[in-house]
Amino acid sequence: MKYREILLEQLKSQPYFEKQAIRLLSEQYELKPTTVDAYIAQTIKRKEIIQLRKGLYVSADFYNKNKGDISYVFYLANIIRRPSYVSSWTALQYYDMTTEVIRMMTSVTTKVTRDYRTRAGTFAYQSMKPSLFSDFRLEKQRFDFFIASPSKALFDLLYYRTRQFRTIKFEDLDPLIGELRINIDGMDARQREAFYTTIKKHIRHE
Repeated sequence: MKYREILLEQLKSQPYFEKQAIRLLSEQYELKPTTVDAYIAQTIKRKEIIQLRKGLYVSADFYNKNKGDISYVFYLANIIRRPSYVSSWTALQYYDMTTEVIRMMTSVTTKVTRDYRTRAGTFAYQSMKPSLFSDFRLEKQRFDFFIASPSKALFDLLYYRTRQFRTIKFEDLDPLIGELRINIDGMDARQREAFYTTIKKHIRHE
């Protein structure tokens, strides 16, 4: 068995792995870093591994076995850019608050805004100031992931949609939510109260 195949065999059970992990495994075979880089390039070209971002990968075998599990996709979204949590359209769809077909994974981060287009899908990250990087929770499933609460997911969506609420008045809020076809009644009363309480701190009135 070739070294490339040996390394892939040892890593294919991992939900993700970093280049450093490949290099550590390669040391026992006394492989040079340039050789390891060549192996990585070969396995990507052969579609045996998927590059999630620079230095971060998952085996195609593991991904294909788990891509139908939404908890795994959300878990990857958290891993690709840290810190982050799933929010906006993606979280609203998860909570059955929108019928829109969401084709990219949307998350919030304290880092700069950035998109990652990968064979595992498109992962979009929108920058949020640290003081508003809050109201998300750890969802315990087969793969654990951080996701915004329903009220925060809607807040985040409108935060970016209205350019941090600079282009909207409070009186226009409900019509906008209706235009976006978001079912705010899908929130429980506590979440709706939290949403409007938070919004009033950031939005202007007539």
